[in-house]
Amino acid sequence: MFPLSDDATAPRFPFMMWLVIFLNVFVFIYEVLTPNSDAFIAQYALIPSHVNFANYLTLVPFVTAIFLHGGFFHILSNMWFLYIFGDNVEGTLKPIGFLLLFLVAGIAGNLLQYAIMPTSSVPTLGASGAIAGILGCYYILFPHARVKTLVFLFIFVTVLDISAPIMLGYWFILQLISGAGSLSQVYSSQGGVAFFAHIAGFVIGLLVGKIVKRISSY
Repeated sequence: MFPLSDDATAPRFPFMMWLVIFLNVFVFIYEVLTPNSDAFIAQYALIPSHVNFANYLTLVPFVTAIFLHGGFFHILSNMWFLYIFGDNVEGTLKPIGFLLLFLVAGIAGNLLQYAIMPTSSVPTLGASGAIAGILGCYYILFPHARVKTLVFLFIFVTVLDISAPIMLGYWFILQLISGAGSLSQVYSSQGGVAFFAHIAGFVIGLLVGKIVKRISSY
């Protein structure tokens, strides 16, 4: 399932969301055009086997890896999900709250991915964990929203209006299943999608959403 639009209206222009999108696109263009992209990724992506908690410089990629992407489709899909769901979350959390959620969810996702595969030499990169935090927060804050979704049914393709909790709940369950399946890679050198980063980010978003909803109910 791929979201096309939602029916929730943002109360204000999502300045921070667009700034985050701009930063991700800017870094991706630089990543593509830099003379030695492999060296750039090696320096700023999270490579678990390079992490040394006694050396703070090796911890910087827990943040910088959030703004790197592995290809055009990777950044396009990430930024599209952020565009669809981010404006409403920023409308509730305000710009600084939105940015903090994005960063905390991204860092938490990278930390869990590192904890699961601490000896991996495969770079972990992308905003997926951070955006999963936005999705988790949206799940809690907009339970009645509906998402116009492109649905693939074998050889048939259709567009359906789906409840946001159902659409995002399906996405999260898929991450859980895929994460469990990827455990076979823990002791291998194979790369793959950072499903555990998605899971951690989504859970952070759920928690933030619940806190915000509880505070706003007083």
